[in-house]
Amino acid sequence: MANLLTVLLLIEVFAYGFRYGVVDGLNMNYYLMSCPFVEPVVKNIVNRALQNDPTLAAALIRMHFHDCFIQGCDGSVLIDSTKDNTAEKDSPGNLSLRGYEVVDAIKEELERQCPGVVSCADILAMAARDAVFFAGGPVYDIPKGRKDGRRSKIEDTINLPFPTFNASELIRSFGQRGFSAQEMVALSGAHTLGVARCASFKNRLSQVDPTLDTEFAKTLARTCNSGDNAEQPFDYTRNDFDNVYFNALLRKNGVLTSDQTLYTSPKTRNFVNAYALNQAMFFFDFQQAMVKMGLLDIKDNSNGEVRENCRKIN
Repeated sequence: MANLLTVLLLIEVFAYGFRYGVVDGLNMNYYLMSCPFVEPVVKNIVNRALQNDPTLAAALIRMHFHDCFIQGCDGSVLIDSTKDNTAEKDSPGNLSLRGYEVVDAIKEELERQCPGVVSCADILAMAARDAVFFAGGPVYDIPKGRKDGRRSKIEDTINLPFPTFNASELIRSFGQRGFSAQEMVALSGAHTLGVARCASFKNRLSQVDPTLDTEFAKTLARTCNSGDNAEQPFDYTRNDFDNVYFNALLRKNGVLTSDQTLYTSPKTRNFVNAYALNQAMFFFDFQQAMVKMGLLDIKDNSNGEVRENCRKIN
């Protein structure tokens, strides 16, 4: 019996390694010899930052998503614009990104301990994972070994999903990157953290939106009285990673069009119902989808590098 269990475990490890190791050139233990303390360094700096400002959890997760969706998970969203190039971070959809200083602090410490080893893309992926756990979400490991991209152009960000997208548009946008409708809904659950700005949802207030609860519409309108940059939490536990976001959708309390459409559309409603009822299922599907997202268009030594400074190409 023990031998059978050993064989099954080896098969599982091989399958996992084949999926996340050999094929993608990534490895759970990629830095084991070259930078053994990378995990505690990332975790400590993230935890310290989030203790000072819990809203950074949402920011780090969002930044990782915006990185991976454009040119893959290659740290391109971290690059500063120059006089010759307007970078991704200065596009309208990225202007509200925050948390760059957390990545900088991690990079600075890792460059002290093991210079030229840990990529900015890996730092951002690990920081997002640790932010999920800090906020009360699932704990999961991610394969590492991503290399940093050498391209960051504002025009590429046209491929980010818009807050006005309906379910069909979201399914198409995520589907182009290999995600199922259910994985898209699970990833949308990251809106259990953070806020939206009025500019992203005021389109729902200009005329009666039948998918928007009338009392909640008044709440959104009050928020927008303070201007386009006024912030509205996605749910009432804005710093806690939970399934309250999905329960809000059941009450027509989704903030963005792209939130409420998940419940309005028959294509995705069952997933919302399932996650609203079962937080453990949401946590499991979310972590699986996050690991998968972290594997989008990985760069290697042939088309990437390890940046010395996350804000500029070597």
